[in-house]
Amino acid sequence: MINSLCKYYLNRLAVLFLPVIFFCSACNNDPEEIRALTGNNYRQEDKAQDVTFIYSKDGVIKMRAFAHDFLRNESADPPYIDMNRGLKAEFFDSSGQVEHVLTADSSRYYVAKGDVIVWDSVKIVSKKGQMLTTSELIWNAGIQKFFTEKPVRIATKNEVLYGNGMEANSDFTWYQILNPKGTVEVPKGELPK
Repeated sequence: MINSLCKYYLNRLAVLFLPVIFFCSACNNDPEEIRALTGNNYRQEDKAQDVTFIYSKDGVIKMRAFAHDFLRNESADPPYIDMNRGLKAEFFDSSGQVEHVLTADSSRYYVAKGDVIVWDSVKIVSKKGQMLTTSELIWNAGIQKFFTEKPVRIATKNEVLYGNGMEANSDFTWYQILNPKGTVEVPKGELPK
């Protein structure tokens, strides 16, 4: 009697819970709703290590860059490419000779605008022997200028200049140090301007 009573109630429970089980298995979560609730956006990132990046224009190499860590995030706002842990970039003149070498620990390239930020141990050495060191350097593609608000040091064969902040053109043939200080060699009998 108890056995048949148990079977009766088990059958009833199965009939009651079977639709619930099917209903729950048919539930589906919308990823957009989950992102809205959690605040986490899915970001597609491409990663690589020990990367060489070559930029050319009209078949002529303009720049070659090396980095230990490469990360591209196309779904970020704005999209960017990071090249970190030992960036080295070589810039070439029209004859294919290395004109400048830039080294830094980290960099970020904003794909849409072409702007670049390099930071931590930034150094640029020209083929003429000029050397710029700073902790951060920004390339603004819209105005085609480099600039920084950080302390800078520029060393040439004859002078060492220091300052807080700098602007320069794309090939560093012209630069202006903001709040300059340092030593400048002046030919005998001439006064500095």
